Amino acid sequence: MQGYEGMLHGGVIAALLDSAMTHCLFHSGIRGVTGDLHVRFVEPVPCESALVIQAQIVSSNPPLFHLRAEMCQGCQVMAWAEAKFIER
Repeated sequence: MQGYEGMLHGGVIAALLDSAMTHCLFHSGIRGVTGDLHVRFVEPVPCESALVIQAQIVSSNPPLFHLRAEMCQGCQVMAWAEAKFIER
């Protein structure tokens, strides 16, 4: 799952952030699919690092939902994403 040696691949980071937002919707009883995803890579993420990924609903106007997720190592934001989801 690494891109450059020892660094987590950007596609894996994007997938983890997208999954966190999807599970945030699931936890709220909403089944949605990603319609638009924007990822910002702030710092390189070492493959062996312990990470915390959090997601929240920013706004909801069913069937459209706007979410944001962050990937952190300690107090440092390593990457974040915003996405629009469509309820299915």
